[in-house]
Amino acid sequence: GTLLNLSVSDHGRSDSLLLSWDEPEGGAEGYSLTLSSLGLGTLLQNGSAGPNITSFWFHGLTPGMRYKIEVTATLACMETTSQAVTAQTSPSPVRNLSLSSGGRSAVLHASWVHARGQRDGYHLALYHSDSQTLVRNASVLPNASTFLFDGLLAGSEYALKVSTLAGSSQASTSIHQWTAPSIPTQLRLSPGSSTSLVASWVGARGAAWLHLALHNLLTQTVTTTLSARRGLTSYTFQHLHPGTQYWLGLSATAGPYTVGGPNATAWTYPLSPGNVTLSSSEEQSSLQARWSTPAGERDFYLVTLQEGEDGALTRNISVGGDNDHVTFHGLSPGKRYSVQVMAVAGPYRASARSTTAWTQPLAPSGVSLSSQGSPYSLLASWEEAMGEGYVLAFSPMEHLVKNSSLLRGVTNFTYEGLCPGTLYTFEVSTMAGPYTSTPRRITSWTYPLPLEQLTLSNQGHSTSLQASWRAAPSGSTGYTGTLWETKSQERVRNMTLGNNWTNVTFEDLVPGRQYTLKMAAMAGPYRSPVRSATDWTYPLAPAGVTLTNTRHPLGLSAFWDKAAGDVDQFHLQLYSKSHPAQRNISVGPNTHNFTFLGLSPGIQYFLKVTVLAGPYRSSSHFATEWTYPLSLANVSVQPGRRPQELHVSWVESGGGRDHFVQLSVAESLSIIRNVSIPRGVTQLDLEGLVPGSRYRVEIISQAGPHRTSSQTAIGYTVPLPPLSLSASPVSTAWALVVHWETPPGQRDGYLLSMHEEGSSAPARTLEAGKDSTNVTLARLAPGTCYLVGIWAVAGPYRSLPKNVTGCTVPAAPTNLSLTNPGSSSELYTCWNKPRGGRDHYRVILYSLSTQSRDRVQTLSPDAQNITWTHLEAGSRFAVQVTAVKGSFEASSTNVTQWTHPLAPANLTLGSPSASTLQVSWAAMGRGAEDYVVDVYDTASSSRVGRMVLGGDARSHTFRNLSPGTRYSVAVRATAGPFHTSTPNLTHCTREYDALLA
Repeated sequence: GTLLNLSVSDHGRSDSLLLSWDEPEGGAEGYSLTLSSLGLGTLLQNGSAGPNITSFWFHGLTPGMRYKIEVTATLACMETTSQAVTAQTSPSPVRNLSLSSGGRSAVLHASWVHARGQRDGYHLALYHSDSQTLVRNASVLPNASTFLFDGLLAGSEYALKVSTLAGSSQASTSIHQWTAPSIPTQLRLSPGSSTSLVASWVGARGAAWLHLALHNLLTQTVTTTLSARRGLTSYTFQHLHPGTQYWLGLSATAGPYTVGGPNATAWTYPLSPGNVTLSSSEEQSSLQARWSTPAGERDFYLVTLQEGEDGALTRNISVGGDNDHVTFHGLSPGKRYSVQVMAVAGPYRASARSTTAWTQPLAPSGVSLSSQGSPYSLLASWEEAMGEGYVLAFSPMEHLVKNSSLLRGVTNFTYEGLCPGTLYTFEVSTMAGPYTSTPRRITSWTYPLPLEQLTLSNQGHSTSLQASWRAAPSGSTGYTGTLWETKSQERVRNMTLGNNWTNVTFEDLVPGRQYTLKMAAMAGPYRSPVRSATDWTYPLAPAGVTLTNTRHPLGLSAFWDKAAGDVDQFHLQLYSKSHPAQRNISVGPNTHNFTFLGLSPGIQYFLKVTVLAGPYRSSSHFATEWTYPLSLANVSVQPGRRPQELHVSWVESGGGRDHFVQLSVAESLSIIRNVSIPRGVTQLDLEGLVPGSRYRVEIISQAGPHRTSSQTAIGYTVPLPPLSLSASPVSTAWALVVHWETPPGQRDGYLLSMHEEGSSAPARTLEAGKDSTNVTLARLAPGTCYLVGIWAVAGPYRSLPKNVTGCTVPAAPTNLSLTNPGSSSELYTCWNKPRGGRDHYRVILYSLSTQSRDRVQTLSPDAQNITWTHLEAGSRFAVQVTAVKGSFEASSTNVTQWTHPLAPANLTLGSPSASTLQVSWAAMGRGAEDYVVDVYDTASSSRVGRMVLGGDARSHTFRNLSPGTRYSVAVRATAGPFHTSTPNLTHCTREYDALLA
């Protein structure tokens, strides 16, 4: 027919098809069209078109469906031409496509509603949005409506394209979605400077954006916010307030997801205060520190006052961060100080120091002016005062002042070349830095010629002083004297005595106090130069002296009570008999305790407290105390050389007089052994213990009454091995029963091993309870020897092994047979080889017919038969095969058999009478079990007589036979089932006449 050149297209529509054709030559009167489903052939649509029409639309079709279209053209003269074509509609895209992470950082879940119509399948393409790279390519079945993408990058945007496939056509739908971000970790915030903080973190690749918010915790305001793209791992916050605490919060964002991350706090470094000064305040013995407040914040200031050139710490004061000064009260007069001001913000500090400053000095005390017995000089003296030196002024009344300066440390000065009997004035002031104290003034006369040899002595008394002198050489009418307290210059007693007095005693004085007695000889209104004598009353010893342990291993505290009276200072002497070095400490009169640090641990110390008053001393009794010993280190408990011993070792930490090794059973707290060990010994063997027991060891270090415990150590004694070990076979089963006796001591259990001799297989092991005394080793091979080892186990330790070899009973041979091969001297024995092993077979052949010796053969373990030869004919024998393994045997059942008998010999026949036939024979060998004698009528070949005789028979006479008849006789020897016959021998019975003749 004429070709129409059909073509089909959908022009992008999934429910329509456009059919086009070429008009045939000569034209056509019209066209008819049919559309049917491909495969089923069901007519779905038909249509028609007029002439000159070359296309037709089919609408309302199913997307993705395959169709067959046939066009029939009506030609001239009613002729027609037809042509068919197949076509498929385009598929429709999926609906309600969704892509969700579900809050997960590495997964996206895709789902959709199936496309309308038909399809061959779906194609899924997942792209990473930033890099535009294809991440996943998947084809799924047409009935699938979900798909899970895993292993994705956290915090990333992905694009999914889902294409519906139908033939060569497809329809696609796309969607975008983010995976949930991952949280950065290890956020750290640390100061970079006083105005910056450095933040760093790890794991920033899992978020598209990082949001940082820095909060000022002091003002509770947000200082800085920052959004950073993926990959940033640190950031420095600038222009912050010094000494301020900040809080940093971090969150991760990816698309619609935001995840809160870690947070951190940190301080910026504080700034140090400026212009630190230290100056005298209005109050006596006070100094004021001032400084300029630096920028920023701080928690507080730590103000440290240091004394002297060595900068010894004197005061430590904390003041608020808004303060700019602090005053130190109650300082020592005439001393140099410096101050350090430290700004503290969180864990950080910034400090500044001042120059030095002095406190106002005090004038010296105890100022005296005396002639020292000379009318031409005066001695000025005073007690040491704090400061750099002294300014002295000396002059007669209403005369020009004579000034001089002395350095610190000098406490007297002598003025020479003076005039006797003259009143002088003396002033002394203390200098300290730029300051000079108010002067201390005193007046004195030069003496007239003094009395001589004035002395003042306590004579060992604490409340009295005795003054004695020799009269002045120029004579006098009397004496005047005054007793002074030297330190306070207070007058104690006045006296006026006659010239006949040469001594006087002052009672009710204060112990330990220095007194000065000034005496002059009086003559009229004038006095000789004053003689002075100074002495101290004897001090009282301190009371209540104690030496106490402070629980600090290297310290002891001394305490004492001050006795009545005065004290210049206390001298503490601490020593130990164990160490040559001793401590000597002097403390002020108002101190009543002192702590010695840095002592040796575990040592006995002795303390003596001595009161010093002038040149005199009075000591307390000795107090004694021990320092705490240090606990021992590395205490180890190991088994000793014997099961009844434990070896304990340790490392000495220093100190301690003795050690006590305390041993207790681990399950009990009661101590069963307490061994004293001298210092220097670092190990101990504990004997006489229970083997296999668990012990607890604690070492007590003792120093005097004090004890220190080491850490507790646990150890085991090695258990004793089992006793009387034996392994016996079970007669009814192929097993071994291992028996042992319980050894002395304890154990946690037993460990057994079993190894088959000659086998390369590993040994079997099994455990038994601590109270067990036997165990059965079952499922063993018969006739096999096993090496059994047993250990007692306690903790991680085993006893010495005990070994024993045990053999199972061998299996007995089976199917034993004893057969006769047809011989009168041989028998054949065979059997089946039993399971297991054996050393050999013992085969015994018993003779049941005679008293001959049993025949015994020992055969190899693989033998299965034996032939017995040279046996007695016609004898019954029994055989038994025994499998032998060591001392154990297993025997088969006995079987019996006979050897063939030998035929009788020397068969003779005789007829002693007409009706009798006498048969006789000789036995061969041992004979037979029985003899069977048969007699036959030769003529008729019929047996006419049979006689079974015993084995001892050698003849027999048949009676009542026919006279004159020839008979045939045979004698058979029988043995069990076997018999052997003689050849037939014939003979005639006698005739009657012969008998008569």
